[in-house]
Amino acid sequence: MDWNSRRITAVIENALLEDRATRDATSYACIGPNQRAAATIVSRQDAILSGIGSIARILDVYAELDGAVTSHYEVTTHPEIFDGIRLHKGQSIAVIRHNARVILSCERVILNLLQRLSGIATLTRKFVDQVSGTKVKILDTRKTIPGLRNLDKYAVRCGGGQNHRLDLSDGILIKNNHIGLAGGIAQALERAHHNRRGEQMIEIEVRNLDELEQALRHGAEAILLDNMSVEEVKHAVESCTRANPAIPLEASGGITLENVRAYAETGVNFISVGALTHSAPAVDMSLRVGPAD
Repeated sequence: MDWNSRRITAVIENALLEDRATRDATSYACIGPNQRAAATIVSRQDAILSGIGSIARILDVYAELDGAVTSHYEVTTHPEIFDGIRLHKGQSIAVIRHNARVILSCERVILNLLQRLSGIATLTRKFVDQVSGTKVKILDTRKTIPGLRNLDKYAVRCGGGQNHRLDLSDGILIKNNHIGLAGGIAQALERAHHNRRGEQMIEIEVRNLDELEQALRHGAEAILLDNMSVEEVKHAVESCTRANPAIPLEASGGITLENVRAYAETGVNFISVGALTHSAPAVDMSLRVGPAD
């Protein structure tokens, strides 16, 4: 099991422990220990699916925590159901056949993950669709729920977006606070070139055309245009095209579904959107349980 897989397993284990899933008082009191059930997960809205593989992982982790669960389970999906597909309202996602107590005890954790990840994928796809036909790639940010970053960023990919930095070791991105503490754009870039490790690209955040000119003059290798208007971004693209047409340009800050197309048409290469992971509404899903056939 690789490092990322172990971290995802840890997230699931923590979620089950938080819910005291192996100590479900209601299911223990009302349901027989050997009763089996079939549960169908249904999407109550049009959405993009993400997290289908978490269902079996949750059941496996539950069994490890419980120690006494030995009954066989099945998670059945249609061949056309996989992460990244468009779901329609009322569409069945998966059927779980297992011990009834286990299904009920894991229900909330299963739905919480599926609803969150599918929500991120769905919002991402809306942004991707809005910039269709342009060269722009939609990026996420590090504005993720603590502990869920790998899953959140996976969901972005399911929606057709791309990942920015996974963590702080993943590249050099000089922001306003770095610039202020370093003494200015020139000093920050000089130190970054001197201290970077390997082939890390040096990207720097600028807020106006004057800062952009300084960044280009002192060796920036990628530019983040922060909280600029569409017109300001257009001028920035024109300046960069004259100075260094190969330099990647990223727009960020204040980007919404209503204005993302306008930003994309300025000619930037990337648009990063924090809302993909910090403000995506959960997809409405339900888990319908009945006696197993």
